Amino acid sequence: MADRSYENQAPQKLQGKYQAMVVCCILGIGSLVSWNSMLTIADYYYQVFPDYHPSRVLTLVYQPFALGTIIILSYHESIINTRKRILIGYIIFTISTLLLIVLDLATKGRGGIGPYIGLCALVASFGLADATVQGGMVGDLSLMCPELIQSFMAGLAVSGALTSALRLITKAAFEKSNDGLRKGAMIFLAISTFIEFLCVMIYAYVFPKLPIVKYYRRKAASEGSKTVSADLAAAGIQNQSDLTDDDSKNQRLSNKELLIQNIDYALNLFLIYVCTLSIFPGFLYENTGKHGLGDWYALVLVAMYNCWDLVGRYTPLVKWFKIENRKVITIAVLSRYFLIPAFYFTAKYGDQGWMIMLISVLGLTNGHLTVCILTTAPKGYKGPEQNALGNLLVVFLLGGIFAGVALDWLWLIGKKNAF
Repeated sequence: MADRSYENQAPQKLQGKYQAMVVCCILGIGSLVSWNSMLTIADYYYQVFPDYHPSRVLTLVYQPFALGTIIILSYHESIINTRKRILIGYIIFTISTLLLIVLDLATKGRGGIGPYIGLCALVASFGLADATVQGGMVGDLSLMCPELIQSFMAGLAVSGALTSALRLITKAAFEKSNDGLRKGAMIFLAISTFIEFLCVMIYAYVFPKLPIVKYYRRKAASEGSKTVSADLAAAGIQNQSDLTDDDSKNQRLSNKELLIQNIDYALNLFLIYVCTLSIFPGFLYENTGKHGLGDWYALVLVAMYNCWDLVGRYTPLVKWFKIENRKVITIAVLSRYFLIPAFYFTAKYGDQGWMIMLISVLGLTNGHLTVCILTTAPKGYKGPEQNALGNLLVVFLLGGIFAGVALDWLWLIGKKNAF
């Protein structure tokens, strides 16, 4: 009976959709803004820790924690309180970003192995928070309409574009001033801390009360989902009759069955991020040689990647561009690997115009294919299965990032003074 009551609620289903899209976008920004700030101020960390390959090492520290955490959380996702999980993630982000500022002020911006270990520890906590937030949010939004997951994924790219734009502004503003890089880096981290705190407030008090969010969560509860009960309580819905104990409703595909049915989506997500992270950002900072743009060059390339990644995450909203055919997605993902030799030869023989064009293609295809997969895969499943599948797909996404980051070191082979 519980299912039928949702058929008459079509108007409520659409209420607050655009507010929800904006909120999801902000939550997406919060999911990655701290990490993107770290990547974007990498030129400051190269100045403070010149011998430690910051953009490569920090990424390599971050990823095992992100991957390990998401694997554990995905395995137990059906019994985890999603609301607590996501709030804890945003709180860890807020505290860790604030501690980066404290660390820099305490060491007066000096290098050395001690501060570097402290930096690595805080980056590890970012990995922990990222898996907690991203897996939780993608799982939660997978049981809602595709536009919300698209907005959240777009928010991840907005954080990149935003940090790149701010970085170019702060570099221009402080270029001539004494200690300019450090001032720019501190401004960055302060803005990131504020955004993370804003996300804690928005997720705790605004998101659960949106009509469209309440509608989908009640629908998921009626399909046997236990993960939404705390969110429903936060929205003031204590209707426990929806949270049924009827075994016929609680029957769902196991994680293994879901993975077997969606293995192509999972592997494609993995391959997308292996390709992207084997080039971005380490190769851009360390392997592109000397150019007319000087030390602006890597920043411009990172900004171009972030902007086109953002565009790519919105293109699936146009019906003609959205790829839903599984074979076509696989062909598109595999064809991106031609970019790796293209980058190698462009860095060796090409000029900066070609490199900017290549990095734009890398960003555009990364964003577009990610959103196509994450919005198409959950269709046709019940709420609890959609939540589980969202978590599983994020496992492969983060696994791809980890593998890509490890492969990024291969560019250093054969270089003098590489290690």
